[in-house]
Amino acid sequence: MRVGTPAESRPAERRVACVPDTVSALVDAGLTVHVQEGAGRHAHAPDAAYRAAGATVTPEDPTPESDVVVSVQPLTLDQAAKLKPGAVTISFLQSANERDLLEVYRDRRVTSFSFDLLPRVTRAQSADALSSQALVAGYRAVLVAAERLPRFLPMFTTAAGTVPPAKVLVLGAGVAGLQAIATARRLGAVVEAYDVRKAAGEEVRSLGAKFLELDLETQSGVYASVQSEEFLERQRELIGEHVAASDIVITTAAIPGRKAPVLVTTDMLKAMAPGSVLVDLAAESGGNYAGSVAGKETWVGEVLVHGALNLPSSMPVHASRLYARNVLNLLKLMIVDGVVQPNLDDEVLDGCCLTHDGQIRKELP
Repeated sequence: MRVGTPAESRPAERRVACVPDTVSALVDAGLTVHVQEGAGRHAHAPDAAYRAAGATVTPEDPTPESDVVVSVQPLTLDQAAKLKPGAVTISFLQSANERDLLEVYRDRRVTSFSFDLLPRVTRAQSADALSSQALVAGYRAVLVAAERLPRFLPMFTTAAGTVPPAKVLVLGAGVAGLQAIATARRLGAVVEAYDVRKAAGEEVRSLGAKFLELDLETQSGVYASVQSEEFLERQRELIGEHVAASDIVITTAAIPGRKAPVLVTTDMLKAMAPGSVLVDLAAESGGNYAGSVAGKETWVGEVLVHGALNLPSSMPVHASRLYARNVLNLLKLMIVDGVVQPNLDDEVLDGCCLTHDGQIRKELP
């Protein structure tokens, strides 16, 4: 069977879904791999490296001839219309934003899998692309903030006096938040963090940051769930003073398939010191600050708000390596004797399958 990797065509996407290391593993599993010329250029994976790993590099998009198509962003409508009937696709596909694409997949009897819906179970961890890319985003968010902050992050003791360390507040202690905490600590900042899950406190403290204990009901479990507006209002009241005291705020709270909860208000930002920075990792899903605009920087008084847009794509080398490994591990669940045969009795595959056998399997938001 033929696995195809097209060059990403959506704006500002610099990652690639297959790297030479994973090509070798797919070939060893009995598949043939076809990669479009230049697909890995931003990730510094040259065509020659793909060939050396056993792939065929094609000048044209390999999508129409492929049995399996792997990509980062969803295929375009034009690409989807050229898929083989019964083909398999793997990508980040948000059903709420891709209704037309899902209808094309349905009509062509395509089996499509989305990492956005991958079940959060132990067996699926090695294929968890949301987590791997969140790690990249959390790291990059701190670098973005540090570059824009008009002061040092670490403390310096000099003949001219002592420069105190910057104060960083991270809201949300999932994968992105924990990586942001670790990176800010490495750069010498004093870090505080908050999460609705009490269990996150231990992880935050293990990284050398202070965990904020707010007078709020906490959640159990590994992942945060939707909160009521009354809860969010009380949360904002208690967070406000900590936001005002910070030089950098990084917000990471997002709920797949839903609008991001608003954690930071304009009044909070106006209380921050001039030159402070907010990096909103949830800007693409509405923003943890309601005024965030994905891909743009705006000023609220003298505070800079950076609406993050696809931060993992700004570090395409390691983001691609991690993502390609996630793709490989998901495919391994489907490969039987050199043939990709998705078994939807498998809870992992069933959970992230959007279309199959002429049907849209998940309710569209």
